[in-house]
Amino acid sequence: MDKITRRSFIKKTAVATVGITAFPMIFVPKVKAQWARKTIVHPNVDNLRVVGITDSAMAEAVDSIPRDWASQERLIRANVVSENMDKLACKLTEINDINKAWHTVFVKPLKKSWSETVVAIKTNGIAQQHTHSAVMAKTCHVLTDIIGIKPFNIHIYDACHGYNLKISAPFAGLPDGVRIENDWGGSNTETAIPNPYNNGLKNSHCLRHLVDGSVDILINMAMCKGHWADFGGFTRTMKNHFGTFSPQHHNGTDYMLAINQTPEILGHMDKRTGKVHYPRQQLCIVEAFFSNEGFRMVSPSFQTNFLAMGVFSPIVDYIIATRFRGDKMGWLPNIVATGRMLTEFGFDKSDLPSGGKLIEA
Repeated sequence: MDKITRRSFIKKTAVATVGITAFPMIFVPKVKAQWARKTIVHPNVDNLRVVGITDSAMAEAVDSIPRDWASQERLIRANVVSENMDKLACKLTEINDINKAWHTVFVKPLKKSWSETVVAIKTNGIAQQHTHSAVMAKTCHVLTDIIGIKPFNIHIYDACHGYNLKISAPFAGLPDGVRIENDWGGSNTETAIPNPYNNGLKNSHCLRHLVDGSVDILINMAMCKGHWADFGGFTRTMKNHFGTFSPQHHNGTDYMLAINQTPEILGHMDKRTGKVHYPRQQLCIVEAFFSNEGFRMVSPSFQTNFLAMGVFSPIVDYIIATRFRGDKMGWLPNIVATGRMLTEFGFDKSDLPSGGKLIEA
């Protein structure tokens, strides 16, 4: 297939928006389109571009990182985080104007106003290492203050570990009316799962609000944690959707790669071509103020003062795993599982800008 270049993104932007349809649209399991690998998902931002920023001013330096989330919260400087997230949006879109940059990241449904648009934010609610208020609040204020989303149309959830999210992560600084949904009903609605999971012949369960199409925009907020080698030795944006889809599965690597190619995540697809008409998951954020090398349940052991953004989940995970965790921190990933994050989506390292460089803001 042809390589994706910035020129091709610009040229295809207008074409990619043709045929956009407004949700809700309900698909019958096992007859859904399968995403055409290596095709454009987000029409306005280079899908292969991942940007990051390292800034020790984002959190107060400590000799020992607190184990509990509330104590970690007190270390983080929200104003610095907010400024850096604006810088990342500008660097990601290659637009210097902050408002224009954020409007480029977020794509409005064709038949809805911004005030009618529904946004779901997938946070990571497990243990003590989950999204911090500075990142969540900044994202929500971008949506309300810059984009024009109504606060009551923003839903924060973790369908697996979010059953007490309002208590374990009472995010501070959110716009009034934003809804912390806990598990939001859980992963309770059956839907089809494509290749490579069980040859595309098995169904699983997913958050109903994504299956029935009532969510227009999905934002993926992941942490920088270690995990089993089957997942590459780390957990980030793709693995984060084990709190969107049921985590009960066999062959976890195939399952992770497959659920991230579904319409529930990528957006409504043309049944004939497999191309995404309208991108649902429009932003992926990796928060790494505090990180760990080991297993997911281990408290963070390093203060890494890092944030990253991209729009296409497998590319985000691959680049952060190889360039940040691997090159910078020395936490080498499982190369086989990590490599599949490219190949199962139709890509090769040669497709990535500068060989898969992390672009620093």
